[in-house]
Amino acid sequence: MNLLDQRVADTLSSHGVLAQTVPGFQPRQGQTDMAMAVSRTVQDGGQLVVEAGTGTGKTYAYLVPVLLSGQRALVSTATKALQDQLFSRDIPRLVEVLGLPIRVALLKGRSNYLCLHRMEQARHSPESAQPGAQKALAKIETWAQSTRTGDMAELTGLDERSSLWPLVTSTRDNCLGSTCPRYRACHVNLARKEAMASDVVVINHHLFFADLSVRESGVAELLPTVRVTVFDEAHQLNEIGVNFLGQQLSTVQLHELVRDVLATGLQLARGLVDWQNLTAQLEKAARDWRLAAGMHRGSVRLRWSGQHPEGVEPGEWDAALQAVTQALTHLQNGLDMVSELAPDFQRLGDRTRELVQRAAVFADTPNPEGVRWAEVSAQLRLIESPLDIAQAFSALTRPVPAAPPGGADSGAALGPDEDVDPDSREALMAGDPRHAAGESASAGPAGGVGQRAWIFTSATLGDEPSLRWFTEPCGLSSAEVMQVNSPFDYAQQAALYVPPHLPRPGDPGHASQVAALVLEALAILGGRTLVLTTTLNAMRSIGEQLQAQCEGGVEVLVQGQSPKRRLMERFREGGGQGDAQGRSGCVLVASASFWEGFDVPGDALQLVVIDKLPFPPPGDPLFEARSQRITQQGKSAFADHALPEAAVSLKQGAGRLIRSETDRGILVVCDNRLSTMSYGRRLVRGLPAMRRLEDHAAFLSALRQLTTDASHPSA
Repeated sequence: MNLLDQRVADTLSSHGVLAQTVPGFQPRQGQTDMAMAVSRTVQDGGQLVVEAGTGTGKTYAYLVPVLLSGQRALVSTATKALQDQLFSRDIPRLVEVLGLPIRVALLKGRSNYLCLHRMEQARHSPESAQPGAQKALAKIETWAQSTRTGDMAELTGLDERSSLWPLVTSTRDNCLGSTCPRYRACHVNLARKEAMASDVVVINHHLFFADLSVRESGVAELLPTVRVTVFDEAHQLNEIGVNFLGQQLSTVQLHELVRDVLATGLQLARGLVDWQNLTAQLEKAARDWRLAAGMHRGSVRLRWSGQHPEGVEPGEWDAALQAVTQALTHLQNGLDMVSELAPDFQRLGDRTRELVQRAAVFADTPNPEGVRWAEVSAQLRLIESPLDIAQAFSALTRPVPAAPPGGADSGAALGPDEDVDPDSREALMAGDPRHAAGESASAGPAGGVGQRAWIFTSATLGDEPSLRWFTEPCGLSSAEVMQVNSPFDYAQQAALYVPPHLPRPGDPGHASQVAALVLEALAILGGRTLVLTTTLNAMRSIGEQLQAQCEGGVEVLVQGQSPKRRLMERFREGGGQGDAQGRSGCVLVASASFWEGFDVPGDALQLVVIDKLPFPPPGDPLFEARSQRITQQGKSAFADHALPEAAVSLKQGAGRLIRSETDRGILVVCDNRLSTMSYGRRLVRGLPAMRRLEDHAAFLSALRQLTTDASHPSA
């Protein structure tokens, strides 16, 4: 055992510094096993994929060896919540306990930071005339004088959905860059500088891929200098990545351009150009284009394999897209007339030209190597993306040769006739050896060599030992794969119930029957219930029925009726029958984002109800394109794609139930296919080994036992 391995093992042991100083810390064999694997990867380089069951302590399992190695590291998460937790709590605690002289930085996407220039312009925007807007702007301006970071998360009382948020923050599209009059004081630039000077930088997957796609936000410059990159919540990498590695054009982009042109034009060049007319043309063209996509209930994805999206009238669609292009061209001409007056107009002109180019892409036939679709809701969004991130990611993570001894120029490895810009995206994506020079090629305190280390971890990365569901679309065929089981005793802590009496999920009365089952459970539990649905329609139907019929003081929370953060806070506060503090119980009905990342340890959550098996939605263009490719490879689209997708999603939803060694609860899956279909056995094997409740009477008895346990915690 080398020095780093020994330090890691000692730190996580029963006599180690964490056991002595961190309240509640207990050594876990799975955590130690994972940490030792991370330690080896940090020292030797390469790719490590770890599925760490809930309760493993995976955060410390990768942070301890990374921090003790002395290597510069990048840690990426899927959610801002975990990003903030790592930066504000987990890493500072370890740095202090371990006594390490480590500098840590937090780096988010630019839309998370106050833009001083746009804040100064915000009062001239039409949105600022809305009720309460001036008061809110005054609050932002006051906060701007005291904030050091400019992180909008510090500002209480302003939701991300507020119309003011985009007025005081910037995006890649509207940022003026070095021409901005507030460039020196720019919070985004200051955050980048802080990141470049830090030993550990915490980012998120969206920023990682956004940077790779445009190479301007700073992460691409940061990445080559770090030896170790960790992706936590790695199961989301592929889906996030394909959205950034493709192309998009939306009516939202057009409306935002209209807003920014109108505000800037009337403020800086009033009377020089007919801004009202030009923006009105583009706004009308955007509306007509959306109407050309047809009327649909809710949000739908339209297949797009030929010249036009499925279901649109070709002539009307072509005319609408042509009108958008013409309106953009007219607007561009107007912006060119005043481009010398201010850098704002130059940037607006660049945005307009880029949108014209994107419109030309979508006027042409789709790329046969990817997939194209139209997303229709209140707005219209066109997307063309690769089927997965395998090609880009495998190139990014492949081994990079270490710099030769003596500090010789590692760029010589390219050969005398090659002319590659070391700062190009192509060089980064190809693993240009020159990026391994300096810090990344030198041996650290643990004796590491020039190979980069890539660590990927999550509680859900597949439903079989090879974790192919994750590794194949991410291009990690050569990665070391490891599964660490949860330390929780699920057989004692949790039970699984599949109601045999409910209709099949496709039955019109299914949602109503699910709601009735929940009402019956609430009469016993008095709250403490999370209902996860696979569709928004089911969420609304179940939520409305519960709100209409729920009695006994139980509060029914429904996703979308309040901000997500408020819903989570209220649910965590909720009690139920037997609650010593007399708090009213809660039931939360939610979909989408609540299937993962929602952590409610303790008695506030004791029942998780899933309305049906979370198979990918039929007709989804991306899913269909991936299925077609799998079929062409001679494999089964159902067994090799749809079923693993459902298994992972089901495991994520089930993971909301047990979050600590003392939790008790019941998982209800209201889909009897789990019991009656042969593939149900595979799905059950993917779940923690809970005891089965065979009938409704056993279910009701188990609910009553939960209330007894809650009332007598010492029993």
